[in-house]
Amino acid sequence: MKSPVFSQWRGTVTVVVRGEAIESFINELYRQGIRIWDLVALPDGKMEMNLQVADFFSLRPLLKRTGCRLRIKKRSGLPFTLARLWQRKWFGIGFAVFLAVVFSLSQLVWDIEIKGNVKILDEDVLKVAREERLYPFQWIFSLPEQDKLSAELNRKLPGTSWVGVSRTGTKISIQIVEATQPKEQGLASPRHLVSKADAIITYIYAEKGQPEVNKNDRVRKGQILVSGIQGGKAVVSKGEVKGNVWHEYNIEVPLLRRQKAYTGEKKERGYLFFGKTAIQLSGYGKVNFDHSQMLTEFNPLTWRSIKLPIGWMSEKILETTELEIKLSKNQAVNDGIERARRDILAKHGANSVILNQKILHEKTDNGKVYMKVLFEVEQNIAEELPIVYDQGE
Repeated sequence: MKSPVFSQWRGTVTVVVRGEAIESFINELYRQGIRIWDLVALPDGKMEMNLQVADFFSLRPLLKRTGCRLRIKKRSGLPFTLARLWQRKWFGIGFAVFLAVVFSLSQLVWDIEIKGNVKILDEDVLKVAREERLYPFQWIFSLPEQDKLSAELNRKLPGTSWVGVSRTGTKISIQIVEATQPKEQGLASPRHLVSKADAIITYIYAEKGQPEVNKNDRVRKGQILVSGIQGGKAVVSKGEVKGNVWHEYNIEVPLLRRQKAYTGEKKERGYLFFGKTAIQLSGYGKVNFDHSQMLTEFNPLTWRSIKLPIGWMSEKILETTELEIKLSKNQAVNDGIERARRDILAKHGANSVILNQKILHEKTDNGKVYMKVLFEVEQNIAEELPIVYDQGE
């Protein structure tokens, strides 16, 4: 017979019965409606069986009637577990109180760190923070939302352009960016604007200095675009010059791409740590992931700028898998060209404009696509060149 539902909740007793009339005893059990299961015949004519705690106390008259005797071998289930815990109740109560104290301490603000301030005093920041209910030994859950707190601190602290508030465990960090006045520019040495690449001029504006080229002119790298000699005097050339420049890229793109991805399955574990010792309190059980990545986060208690050797540690085990993405030839070509376009904008400025692109050579070999691509780009081509005078002048 199978074990009854919720037998472990009600409590189970494993007994060993001996006597001349064990079969009669078992028949009496069935007649009385007492459920038994996991019957095992033992040497010397004994019989082992399981029954519920509530039925155990009904066995005495049946044992007397059949002349059998029994011995309790094992007790299991919730009632016995609670009884054992009750015998150690003070240890359990103490541990529960300890956990409650640690949890309560972790919900307090223990330290406030102020960063980034140079002219603004820490005392002024702490005074304004206290007005917004942010101070040591304040409950974390009673603090205003971080974005609202940041906005109020920024509004009430003169001389700040931005204030950010973040929390790490029991520590609050206030990051301050002070408003700065623009510095007066010192006198710059005279200089030309020269071309930093071979190009065809598309736009030229000389705010200061003498223009030396016109629109649609072809220029070489290093050629003067705006001269720093104007009216016989040396000046600091200023202006903007754009031109069409050609960039040649050798591109290589694999047709099979492998990348790691998260499946969304995860397992979390929680630990209470003391120094180098950690006690696991949650997340028991095996991890059945073939491939995974573990992220560990420590949340220690802090006192001012001192991190205490006690706190909460969490582990997140994220299941990962490796995806193989097969690209068609057209997809590989487009992917390679797009990467080259991003590289051009990163190197030559986001204001650059890619006017045209031409594939000069293309082939597929060993699972890869190889290309040589020519890009026509309108970009800023001016760079400064200081005017150097001879010692004899």
